[in-house]
Amino acid sequence: MEIKQSTRIQTSLLNGVEKKALVWMAHRLPQWVTSDMLTWFGLFGSFLCGLCFFLTHYSIYWLWLSCLGLVINWFGDSLDGTVARVRNAQRPLYGYYLDHNIDTLTEAFMFIGAGLSPLVNMSVALLCYAAYLALTVYVSINAHLKNEFKLTYGKMGPTEFRLIIIIANILLMYVPALTAYRGSFIWFGETISYGSLDIIAMGILAILCIFYFVSFFKDLHWFAKKDPLIKPHSNE
Repeated sequence: MEIKQSTRIQTSLLNGVEKKALVWMAHRLPQWVTSDMLTWFGLFGSFLCGLCFFLTHYSIYWLWLSCLGLVINWFGDSLDGTVARVRNAQRPLYGYYLDHNIDTLTEAFMFIGAGLSPLVNMSVALLCYAAYLALTVYVSINAHLKNEFKLTYGKMGPTEFRLIIIIANILLMYVPALTAYRGSFIWFGETISYGSLDIIAMGILAILCIFYFVSFFKDLHWFAKKDPLIKPHSNE
């Protein structure tokens, strides 16, 4: 069964440096390290990240291991496809199926782990996860209908978002005022409290929603022109 691979659209800020680094590492990995191993290694990194978010109930310094989980996730998730391309061992059907299912689990571990921590409200974490899933569906649809696989939005991609979270983690550990900050507001008679990381998460949510809706309506216009409505001929 043949499948035509979609054109990868990768225009993030770090793309140039990251691509060279990934190709350099892919050429130097031992042959026994396979793409599948890297994919599962990346999933382990996301699990470690989410688990250590939860463990901040006991110490804020678990965020260091959460940062390590993000680095492991980047290494596995970014390098698995590069290794397959460098070794000319691509499996488009299998790879697409595995990668997208693992990505969904990856983000679930991270967002739910953050929501289970004392740092982020679970509702905010789940809203971010829902926005991520909406973008995932959008990318998958365009991969089939437009033959485009879009990985970045507004010069921001997964690597840049991981870096933002790592910076936020370090600030939370070493700027006590950020960790101690709590605000609140009244919502339909209930008091909703929030912290510094909730504000950061809401900012990420806003960015994801903007990317989604701008891309959605832009492509909706493109599809409308590509597939115009044909009025039926009158019998008069």
